[in-house]
Amino acid sequence: MNFPSFPSALLKHFPSSLAGLVLVTCLSACDTVTTTQYEATALTTYTWQVEYATSLSSSKNSRFENFTSTSLLNRNGIQPEMAVTGPDDRGLWWPALPPRPTVDEVEAKTQANEMARTPELIKSVYYEISFQANNQTQTLPTNHEVYREVVKAYPNQIPLELVLGLNNQSVEKAEPQ
Repeated sequence: MNFPSFPSALLKHFPSSLAGLVLVTCLSACDTVTTTQYEATALTTYTWQVEYATSLSSSKNSRFENFTSTSLLNRNGIQPEMAVTGPDDRGLWWPALPPRPTVDEVEAKTQANEMARTPELIKSVYYEISFQANNQTQTLPTNHEVYREVVKAYPNQIPLELVLGLNNQSVEKAEPQ
């Protein structure tokens, strides 16, 4: 079966057209809020993780087990009391490393016909922003860019315009006013 080919000019503009469509959808479905009361948090976490698989040469049919982890709550870019390292190149502070799983702990989680890879230390960050709007405090997930805008605006309490995500379930953008 032969499918018609798209003209190359159409394909060349497809990514920008798709981005425009997403922007129009968001603008029609996303609210904005201006606030002077806000704070952003970034929960930084180290987790030891091991991949188990029946064949270490393939990731097919593999599974992951998480072992110990440690976390640290960053608030508005201010160094947390328990910070061990930081700020890193993204302005985040990190906790102490969790204890590495022992060979006995790794072997204890091995299932039939499985082999374990070397434990890996995984870094993750979860961002939230809390803000006051319409006499209500809301806390929503956000991203690194919004966190950084709050870090810069917070010391002087500069008003921020927040662009909420789809169904107002997240904060996608923050701009100083």
